[in-house]
Amino acid sequence: MIISQFYIITSIVILAIIALLVFFVKKNKKERKLTPLAGLAFGFVLAGIIFGDDRLIGYSLMGFGIILAVIDIIKKSKEK
Repeated sequence: MIISQFYIITSIVILAIIALLVFFVKKNKKERKLTPLAGLAFGFVLAGIIFGDDRLIGYSLMGFGIILAVIDIIKKSKEK
């Protein structure tokens, strides 16, 4: 077996184990919905990754997404 095949098989096995762990752990926890602000922050971070070729645009979008995520965290902590 070639070393690259070994890495691929190992990666698939590890991902399957992680998927099973997430599946069984998630059963016991209550689901929390994603707030619109958190969804928007996630979208900006993804856009920053996608447009990462142009560093100014990529980092700006990621930074704005992180700022929105921090604002969402602060808003959630004040509600409790």
